[in-house]
Amino acid sequence: MQSTIFLVILLIIGVIAKNQSLIVALAVLLVLKFTGIGDKVFPLIQQKGINWGVTIITIAVLVPIATGDIGFKQLQEAMKSSFAWIALLSGIFVALIASKGIILLQEDPHITAALVFGTILAVALLNGVAVGPLIGAGIAYFAMKIVEYFTA
Repeated sequence: MQSTIFLVILLIIGVIAKNQSLIVALAVLLVLKFTGIGDKVFPLIQQKGINWGVTIITIAVLVPIATGDIGFKQLQEAMKSSFAWIALLSGIFVALIASKGIILLQEDPHITAALVFGTILAVALLNGVAVGPLIGAGIAYFAMKIVEYFTA
């Protein structure tokens, strides 16, 4: 019952914030929960959901290549720009951070609650995007390693 109340409160926050992604996600979870399907589906979503989400985001990012809007010519032109090199390095850095985030979430699952809540707050109240838990976990991983280094 407590989880249902929590989900409903988050749904209300999503509606107030007019965040469609959060509203849809919470509505799906509530429907799965109320129909009883959730007991079977939630573990699968919890285990595979991040990978599915990353795959969907990757597909969306690659669509301009598939449609021909971006090709080798555009890549070659972009690489003449210092901003393109910054973007390239940023992409590498974020991917490395996210990989450490997966490690942290697997090794220290209780951290997940704080990361998820932080992401929900950012999505609902600050117009953020729900990629936060993975990147947040990666940033937390690196921050924890820095703290460990200086306190050891």
